[in-house]
Amino acid sequence: MLDDARVSWRHATISFNGRSWVIEDHGSTNGTFVQGQRIHHMEIGPGSSVHLGNANDGPRVNVSGAGASSAAPQAQPQQQPYAAQGAGAAGWAAQQAPPQQQSPQQGWQQSPQVPQQGPSESYAQKVPGGGAGAPPVYGDRSPTTFHQLALGRVMRIGRALENELVVSDLQVSRHHAEFHATPDGRYEIRDLGSHNGTYVNGMPIAKGGSALLGPNDIVGVGHSTFRLVGDRLEEFVDTGEISFSARHLTVTVDGGKQILKDVSFGVPEKSLIAVIGPSGSGKSTLLKALTGYRPANQGDVLYDNRNLYKQFAELRQRIGLVPQDDILHKELTVKKALKYAAKLRFPADTTGAEREARIDEVLRELKLDIHKEKKVTSLSGGQRKRVSVALELLTKPSLIFLDEPTSGLDPGMDRDVMQLLRGLADDGRTVLVVTHSVAELAICDKLLVMAPGGSVAYFGPPEEALNFFGYDTWADVFSAFENYRDYDWAGRWKGSQHYQMYAADIDAVAAQSTQMPPAQSMRPPKPQGWGSQLFTLIRRYVSVIASDKGFLALTVILPAVLGAVSLLIDPDKTLLVNENPKTGRIIPNGTATTVLLILAVGACFAGAANSVRELIKERVIYERERATGLSRSAYLMSKVIVLGVITVLQGAMVGAIGFSSRTIPDEALIFGTGKLAVMLELSIPIMALGFSSMMFGLVISSLVKTSEKTMPLLVMFAIVQVVFTGCLFILHGTLGVNEFSYLMPSRWAVAAAGTTLDFNRISPNTDDPGNTDPLWEHTASAWGMDMAALIALGVICGFFVARFLRRHEPEVMRK
Repeated sequence: MLDDARVSWRHATISFNGRSWVIEDHGSTNGTFVQGQRIHHMEIGPGSSVHLGNANDGPRVNVSGAGASSAAPQAQPQQQPYAAQGAGAAGWAAQQAPPQQQSPQQGWQQSPQVPQQGPSESYAQKVPGGGAGAPPVYGDRSPTTFHQLALGRVMRIGRALENELVVSDLQVSRHHAEFHATPDGRYEIRDLGSHNGTYVNGMPIAKGGSALLGPNDIVGVGHSTFRLVGDRLEEFVDTGEISFSARHLTVTVDGGKQILKDVSFGVPEKSLIAVIGPSGSGKSTLLKALTGYRPANQGDVLYDNRNLYKQFAELRQRIGLVPQDDILHKELTVKKALKYAAKLRFPADTTGAEREARIDEVLRELKLDIHKEKKVTSLSGGQRKRVSVALELLTKPSLIFLDEPTSGLDPGMDRDVMQLLRGLADDGRTVLVVTHSVAELAICDKLLVMAPGGSVAYFGPPEEALNFFGYDTWADVFSAFENYRDYDWAGRWKGSQHYQMYAADIDAVAAQSTQMPPAQSMRPPKPQGWGSQLFTLIRRYVSVIASDKGFLALTVILPAVLGAVSLLIDPDKTLLVNENPKTGRIIPNGTATTVLLILAVGACFAGAANSVRELIKERVIYERERATGLSRSAYLMSKVIVLGVITVLQGAMVGAIGFSSRTIPDEALIFGTGKLAVMLELSIPIMALGFSSMMFGLVISSLVKTSEKTMPLLVMFAIVQVVFTGCLFILHGTLGVNEFSYLMPSRWAVAAAGTTLDFNRISPNTDDPGNTDPLWEHTASAWGMDMAALIALGVICGFFVARFLRRHEPEVMRK
């Protein structure tokens, strides 16, 4: 420990890499210097002199020894890492290797009783990012602990106490995985059907499958990572104190236009970083690139020296993202919202008591325990943002991103939110916040300023930023960006002393194209089974609806009103075939077609209105939950089931009101004789029409970009259904128009009811009596065909909704 204010809390580490001693700077504020040059990572030998905090008079560490392989920092034991720390680093322990650790020069060795094996068939060679030369686990840190593997015995990993290696992490299943020694002396890892997956070099192995391990392979289980060294298992626990860096991120869109240009910066652990810039500077694009939602076309994102893009399936569990819009159902109470989120994100074998304990822990940490029984919608803007942060903290992420968390908040709430983020960083997390607010930048450790066009204009301490630009206020800086858009702000930055101090070591790494693994390897396992997710989503959706009294009232009032309106149309007239008793000629019964038209349009409108806003209003929630392992089909089916039940009941109500007081035939085509049988046969098409219209509403909701666009499309949909019912004019025989009407659910629903009422006789074609509509034939087969077509339209809509939902998922997770 060094008592010097220029030395950071955790400044640098010196360790042995198998050939020589290596010094690595951990993103220190004032830097680490060798021969006057600021360095990030380099080999050192005997006689080397390292200065911390200042190139000339900073605290000095000397290296002495006979050779590179035996050189050691002065006054430190050989082959034990030396951690340089500042005086304020109380609680930090000097990192030392386990006393019996084998030298890395010994290579891959098993227990002495079995032959030595090479890694020629290791899993590392089968997946991207693994194999020889793989980056060390968590930089050059020493293991958190280690475990001895006994030959012939199995070491089981899990959350339950009966495991040989107990991992107290709710991301880990009760019985998660096992280490096995194979007959030829190698080791393999077997997944035991874990919910959040077992990973080798960041890639998930098959559920219940296994993978052989080589000397450079690392095994990920929850927040822990394991590496075999001989017959000893080293464990590294991700406690949140991780470094993070972006190297040469470039994003190109169609046409070759670059919207993010060569962005590089490094973030030390336990840091709060703010990203600011004018509109069009690429802040949102940068956030998507940093989180893996939309990987950059070039460059790398490193999570403690691990490639995020290549190991997204595992590392996505360590990252929290709070979008600008709340990722909450505002109708629920705070605790209930967190309860459903925990149910979806934690393994299925997590008990209710374990989830409750974690929820209460997070609520206390964010001082939300006094608000836990309040509805989210009743909270202030700052409190709602805290709840969104709480939702992300459930899984203990080490890295948290926030997009405009203070947008729309007053200055007091702005300060409260930023102080909350400062506290999260001080508690051992790395926090990056994209913001337009410049009032509280002083509490951040680093500031990244983006220039128009997507390049870096500044990166460094926030207190030095205005002086760097030569202006007194941020308003002047942003005006300069606007007035001098063609100026080379990135070139000015790279030619500055600040660049040499804070970014040169990161930027020195050559840019490279991102090599993405196969899509199947990128998708993480789901923490819950499909059925379990579906049940949880249905329960949550029902809770949301039950909490919305206005929606509940509307679901009852709307079909009642629509059904009652049909009673105003000649209430005394029948829905039977009218026949002149004297001449025997059929008299068209306009009442029957008009009543059916009104009932059909009412069902169309009610069904589509139920669903037309459902997906768009939850889009941000879906995007985030999908990234954490939500099943797309389970999400869609939860909507279909809940809304389908509501819509079918509404259709039944419309049919009951519309048909019960009128004279209808005595015999149905399918359900036998009696008025109830005929009413059922007439009402089923109305109910199915409501369901199919609800599916059309989901299509609209999945296509639009804003909720405001749904209402015009809903009205247009209802009007089009009126035209193509076949009640206003004869469709059969009208070339083109009739074929187009087959795409309309109202056409098939009216036709199905029309077969029961015998529309070909009730509303005959007077111009061409022989030209009858085959969809209206008074036969059971015609009724069945009409119903089958109506249901098929709904199924087709469901297929399109599932496809359209893909557009709102992280790009690395799309097939």
